[in-house]
Amino acid sequence: MKHIIVIIITSLLLSACAQHYSVSTNLDKKNFTEYFSPAKVKIYPNEQAFNAKYHYLAAVEGESCQTDSRHEPANEVTARTNTRRNAFELGANAIIFTGCTLIDSAESDKQCITTRVCYGKAYQVEQR
Repeated sequence: MKHIIVIIITSLLLSACAQHYSVSTNLDKKNFTEYFSPAKVKIYPNEQAFNAKYHYLAAVEGESCQTDSRHEPANEVTARTNTRRNAFELGANAIIFTGCTLIDSAESDKQCITTRVCYGKAYQVEQR
């Protein structure tokens, strides 16, 4: 009988303590949407590659910035990803890159040692 009473008291104490804890995380639906947004913008070589009706939205750009000499140099992959992210924010699902360029710190008014900028044209292509 004592054994059963000890189990009951222990479970009551544990359940009482459990009510005082809350769990918080940094998970946010917006973060997931922003993280995966570049993948939703397909890269095309030119307008002839579109296999459906399309609508031009706007010119877009994205950049990669090297803020410290110990950091990774500005690179084209990050700049292109940021360009696709900006196209997605306009409602685009397609992009045609028109070029990328490297800007040295002497040419830039930012706090970057080097900056790689990529340019593109954002489109909304009808889904089939």
